[in-house]
Amino acid sequence: MMAGDELDDGDALEGRAPVWAVFGDLMTGLVGAFVLLLIGVLVMQMDLVASLESEIGKRREEQSRRVALEKALAVPLASGRVTLNEGRIGISGSVLFALNSDELRPDGRELLRSLVPPLRVYLAERDEMLMVSGFTDDRPIQQGNRRFADNLELSAQRALTVTRALIEEGLPPAQVFSAAFGPEQPVASNDAEEGRALNRRVEIAPVPKARADQEGGSRE
Repeated sequence: MMAGDELDDGDALEGRAPVWAVFGDLMTGLVGAFVLLLIGVLVMQMDLVASLESEIGKRREEQSRRVALEKALAVPLASGRVTLNEGRIGISGSVLFALNSDELRPDGRELLRSLVPPLRVYLAERDEMLMVSGFTDDRPIQQGNRRFADNLELSAQRALTVTRALIEEGLPPAQVFSAAFGPEQPVASNDAEEGRALNRRVEIAPVPKARADQEGGSRE
């Protein structure tokens, strides 16, 4: 009886052994899966932190550029004839040109002349270019004006006129190009003359050279 009992107990132990082995394998698999999940979460967090730091760096750099540009243009800005918004220098079209004309006014020429020295210093410290953009209101070109087919052509010629004037006043030709937008991208409503006057404008914006190569528009 004793020998039989011992045999039965041995058989029972042998039968239970595979269960523990399976349980051990299961726990090992679960631990492995948890470790992989934890690693994945950590990698995602590291990517998010890197992306956030990159974005913060870009914003700080952009803010630094704006402050530097504002300091460089302190005198022209104080005159009230130019504005600076989001790094774009804005000049009213009426300051530079008569209505439906691309001929530069004497006062407009003098204003552009005053912008060249600070812009040259600013560009010399950075690997950037100037994009000169022309904009108009949405009113059709006056009848009898055969010089321009439409507002897009008028804005292009005005941008070219300003670009050439900047070069004539000493800005290196390789650092400036022009673009035309016509009535697109208005800054005010075209329903009233006050808004249309704001939309008739020229903007001068420093842009990185890599971005400048991708911009559309006419090049001088």
